[in-house]
This record gives sequence, structure tokens and C-alpha cells, in this order.
Amino acid sequence: MTGVIKIFIIIFVLSIIWKNLPFGTVGAGERGVRLRFSAVTSDVIDEGFYFKIPFIEEVIIMDVKTQKDQVKAQAASRDLQTVTAEVAVNFHITPDAVATVYQTIGEDYKFRVIDPAVQESVKASTAQFTAEELITRREDVREKVLGLLVSKMQSYGILIDGFNIIDFDFSKSFNQAIESKVTAEQDALAAKNRLEQVKFEADQRIAEAKGKAEAIRVESEALNQNPQILKLRTIEKWDGNLPTVTGGAVPFVNIP
Repeated sequence: MTGVIKIFIIIFVLSIIWKNLPFGTVGAGERGVRLRFSAVTSDVIDEGFYFKIPFIEEVIIMDVKTQKDQVKAQAASRDLQTVTAEVAVNFHITPDAVATVYQTIGEDYKFRVIDPAVQESVKASTAQFTAEELITRREDVREKVLGLLVSKMQSYGILIDGFNIIDFDFSKSFNQAIESKVTAEQDALAAKNRLEQVKFEADQRIAEAKGKAEAIRVESEALNQNPQILKLRTIEKWDGNLPTVTGGAVPFVNIP
């Protein structure tokens, strides 16, 4: 038991020594906030190597790279339909504002500031659109939420790099209503197509009948104007055989 206690004591002492080393490094895409007697100073440390006074100063590392936060926001549309919006926000802390962010918000800025701001912006924006418009005017909704979010975050020293609506989830009754509407529209379109096909076929038959009638009329006029054509057609149709009559006499074929 004594050996175990000694090990814990050694680890504890080493951790204190490591934490209070007189130097350290700030990685790429990070900034260091220098604390003196636990109070935030105006000294923001850039990337690279730094020195500090052991047991007096401490350096808090803050990430200034673009980060992603995914949030689910409960809201209501203008026509009072319940909607759950799943959104994604890309953001980063302004490097010059890391000391202020740490001092006023702390390191848990996603939970304390960004998530609530996203919730508020989504609620305020979706209330300006009907449930159907949230689907058909998705880009307009996105722009509206983004504008509100950028405005809210600027005062905290946090910049919004991008905002996307991943999904809108509506109530079961609304989804069924939308499905019924789509089905009705598809049925109406199919009926319209069938009607147009029937009309097209009828127009074809009418056109064909008109064509035949016109051909008959033209032929009739031609025959009336030139009787010799009728004689010629009669000759063309004769197969060369004379009709058979009782008594063996040769019939007389009269050609007009």
C-alpha cells in the first residue's frame, strides 16, 4: 500500500512540475492566452515557442481553426407546424479575440454561446415561412438563419464561416398530408397525359378522315370534268374475259 501511495505522489509531483515548466509551444491553428495569478492578460501568444514564469503564469491554448458544430433545433413554422431542424455551423474564433472569449465565455463556447444562438436564429427564421415553404424555399431559409447567426456571433469575437440545413423533420400528420398531395398531383398529371393522348389520337383520326374525304372530292371532280378517265379505269379493271351467257352467243361488250 505504501508503494502505491508513493507512485501516486510521484505522478502528482511530476504533473505539477510539467504544468509549471518555464516554457511551452503553441501549435498550428492555435493561440495562447497568458494568465498571471489566474487573471487574463492582454498578451496573446502566437504559434511557436514561448516562455512563462513558473507558478505565477499559465498559458491556456485556444483553437482558432475552423470548427464544426451540429445542432438540432426545435421550432415552429408560420402556419404553426412543429419542425425539427438539423443544422451544421462552421466557425472560428478571431485570433485577436481569444483572450476576450476565454475571459467572458471560457473554453466551452460551443455549449454556452453557439448552440443557443443557433436555436434562437432557427426559431426566429422558420417562424417567417410556412411548413411547405421551408421545403420549397430552403435556400431563403438558410440565408435568413445565417444572417441572424452572423450578427449574434460578431459581438463574441466568433466568425461564422458557413451554415447548412441538413434536414427538416415534420410531424407525422404533416408528412402524410404532403405525401397525399404529391400523390394527387401525380394522379392529376397522369390523367392529363392520358387526356392529351386521347385528344391526339382523335385529331389523327379526324385528319385522316378529312384527308380521305378530300381525296374523294378531288377524284369526283376530276371524273366529272373528264369522263374519259372513267372509261380508262374500266378498261384497266377488265381482265380480258368476256362474260358467259346461256345459249353460247358471244355477248356484246359496250364500252362507253
